[in-house]
Amino acid sequence: MDNLHAIYLALLQGFTEFLPISSSAHLILLPRLLGWADQGLAFDVAVHVGTLIAVLVYFRVEVLRLLSAWLRSLGTRQPDEDARLAWFVLLGTLPAAVLGLLLHELIETNLRSPLVIAVATIGFGVLLGVADWRGRQRRNEHSLYLVDVILIGLAQALALIPGTSRSGITMTAGLALGLTRSAAARFSFLLSIPLIIMAGGYETLNLLQQSTPVDWLAIVIGAGVSALSAWLCIHFFLMLIERIGMWPFVIYRLLLGAVLLWMYT
Repeated sequence: MDNLHAIYLALLQGFTEFLPISSSAHLILLPRLLGWADQGLAFDVAVHVGTLIAVLVYFRVEVLRLLSAWLRSLGTRQPDEDARLAWFVLLGTLPAAVLGLLLHELIETNLRSPLVIAVATIGFGVLLGVADWRGRQRRNEHSLYLVDVILIGLAQALALIPGTSRSGITMTAGLALGLTRSAAARFSFLLSIPLIIMAGGYETLNLLQQSTPVDWLAIVIGAGVSALSAWLCIHFFLMLIERIGMWPFVIYRLLLGAVLLWMYT
């Protein structure tokens, strides 16, 4: 892989993984539009590791606190506020994890088309805008109930459709349930941790079964650049989201979807 291509793809993954605009759609489309060769499974693993490092570093205090509370709850069976949130993060991950394993082949063979990406980009972008406009935005992530987490988890499973955006659909669900923008974003980012670990682990297992040579320089570039860009993305997104709202991302999604429909229909 060309090193510049690795940098561009890693930047794209880092900046789009946590924004409500679909990283998978951009990673599918950019090589197609520019005529690049497929980046390969090893590089996909590397950029996933990079984004995982970014979210773990950014939320290191919260993650350690939640992990400690969760471990304590295993012994006491009396979860406090942090343990409850940790359990909810795990529970919210299950629908996407189970459906991802069951439907992986179907998604890879039938849903990675520009037309599907365009429709999902527009449709779920509209839903994000409606949720941002109509949501009460009074609750934080610690106020979630079990039914809320189940709904957010089921929404996250929809992100298996390329163009949906995992962060976008979970923020949409959170906003619709009355979370503030920053609370919906924080819960979405916490939900990403176990899912990225599982997705990266699954890709790593597939990679170990391959005999193709690995471009280690591209791997290092991909992991490092995606980690840095994802950290910056999380930082500025959380700093600005209450001020700017979701509409800049909604407008971007509508424009991107329209361009894709024009190009591929």
